[in-house]
Amino acid sequence: MDDSRRNDSSQMAELLQPEILHKGKDSTSLVACSPSSSEPHSSSEPHSSSASSSSKRPSSSSEHHSSSEPPSSSSEHHSSSKATSSSSEHHSSSASSSSKPHSSSETPSSSAHPSSSSAPSGNGERDVRSRRVEGDEAGRTKREDAASSCCPLNDLKRLPQCDKRLGPLKFSHAHTVLIDVAAFNYGKGPLPQRGRDMWHSNFVKSPCSPSSFMIKTGLMKSPTQTMRWDVIYKQLSALAKKTAASVNDVKDAIFKYNPKYKSQWSFDALSSFVEVIPKEENNFPKLFPKIAALALKLPELVQKGIPLLRTGHPASITLSQAQISCLLANAFFCTFPHRNTTHHSAEYHNYPSINFTSLFGQWSQRKKEKLRAIMYYFKVVTDENTKPKGLVTFERRCLQGQAASDWRNSIGGGVLGSGLVQEEILFLMNPELIVSRLFTEKLADNECLIVTGCQQFSLYSGYGETFEWAGPYEDRLDRDEWARLKRQILAIDAVNYKHRREQYEMRRVMRELNKAYCGFRQDGYNEPDIATGKWGCGAFNGDPQLKAVIQLMAAARAKRGLAFFTFNDEKLKQGLQQTHHLMVTQGTTVGKLFGLLENYCAVQQASGGSHVELFEFIGNELRPSRSQL
Repeated sequence: MDDSRRNDSSQMAELLQPEILHKGKDSTSLVACSPSSSEPHSSSEPHSSSASSSSKRPSSSSEHHSSSEPPSSSSEHHSSSKATSSSSEHHSSSASSSSKPHSSSETPSSSAHPSSSSAPSGNGERDVRSRRVEGDEAGRTKREDAASSCCPLNDLKRLPQCDKRLGPLKFSHAHTVLIDVAAFNYGKGPLPQRGRDMWHSNFVKSPCSPSSFMIKTGLMKSPTQTMRWDVIYKQLSALAKKTAASVNDVKDAIFKYNPKYKSQWSFDALSSFVEVIPKEENNFPKLFPKIAALALKLPELVQKGIPLLRTGHPASITLSQAQISCLLANAFFCTFPHRNTTHHSAEYHNYPSINFTSLFGQWSQRKKEKLRAIMYYFKVVTDENTKPKGLVTFERRCLQGQAASDWRNSIGGGVLGSGLVQEEILFLMNPELIVSRLFTEKLADNECLIVTGCQQFSLYSGYGETFEWAGPYEDRLDRDEWARLKRQILAIDAVNYKHRREQYEMRRVMRELNKAYCGFRQDGYNEPDIATGKWGCGAFNGDPQLKAVIQLMAAARAKRGLAFFTFNDEKLKQGLQQTHHLMVTQGTTVGKLFGLLENYCAVQQASGGSHVELFEFIGNELRPSRSQL
């Protein structure tokens, strides 16, 4: 081991050493863990894990988000997630909420109650009193496997139970609020905050900015420069006045202010979608003009420049749900300038795409179901009787003292493209998350994104190729003092391994430990517990056993409980239960477990391809030999 590896491992061991693995309990498809010990003392500190949405069960989402409560699926429920949270292969999500969970194949979500944890021993490690089990090794193993150190899911602490006093809404140098704070605190609702446009590299470049120009050309005319919003306004106003509009009307309007892409962009998916949807559900020709009218409200609803949440700069942005819907309507009509390419030389190359061009492109069954979810969202937000009236906060957090590496991932994964795993599903069920792509730079290894207050609009079933929009979801969560729904989604991105063996390099393990801890650590007191699942274990080739242990370690270090949803993976469920129980009964510290991971990775690297499962390796290392019994 070289010096750099030795230094890194000792620091990580020191970072994680003081905490024990939390106890948890099994529920059909999950293992729930909360801090506890043989000498418990009550603690107000929450526990954490990665998750994704906000109902009582987790829903699937990408590998970015985590939430203490998952999004709902049609069957009642990661990731996001994250984590997650239901989330795609980018992040793990964790969310907390009080609504009912949804079912999903990849992301759990649920929050927990604080448990007790043991007082630290003299050496700074927390131990769990081991049970004395008599008999030979086989008998001991059998009894350990049959036992459980888990807690019921209902014992985990959910966001509504935290009752954190926020005080009046206020802005600061690190918190931008796009509504009138004084009016809001006086009970006048979310009115737009007056301000000025910022055509600057640190801000979102608005379609309605007086600094945004385009070149108009004609067959008989020389090129002329004109304000881009004038062209957008003319096209969308004509569309908004129609009783019904076709996909061709939408396409023609978009190409008027994006002429250079006329030969590059396809609207095949949007056209096919409108053709195949049954008549009873197909209200889209009437909906297109309403979305256009909503997009035109941008100068009225967003009067202040939106700062970018940049890499290495912890900051937060609070918007109204009305402002978010207007921004997404502009994304639908592809109005955002400088956001149509992610080429390495482009101004916003380090940001996710936001204009909906890729969603409208090549047709697929996946696109059909994605568009059903997106169009239902617009149906709700363009109706005066159903449009939401709360706030949503997007916060970028950084774990100081950890160097960022070259692995970075975009918020939302492939939600606007062909991706349809954990994170993408989370974003489709909670479309307000999509607006984070407008202003959130790709996450570094020591960063996460936390979204508080987003609303779930839809149910779903399936995953990947089997994903289907399953109808409307009525979100009945309570709101906090800032009119935000009591749901919190954490986005933490997992590494995409082209070769599965890469993840057994210790530097990769440490990257995931730091990333998970960045998302799980408490930012205050009385935080909710976290729901998570197979973070980065789909298209990203992650090892579910390794990712489960990593998340347990991070949750223990953060003193937060963990609900791990295995989504009908019975082998993983049983293995995690048994391994967790063994670690608890053996008084295993996070520091010791880190050492076991170092040994395991060394074995995997030296094995030349043969694969020893992590749970088996840990069991062999922790169970006393026959001579010790």
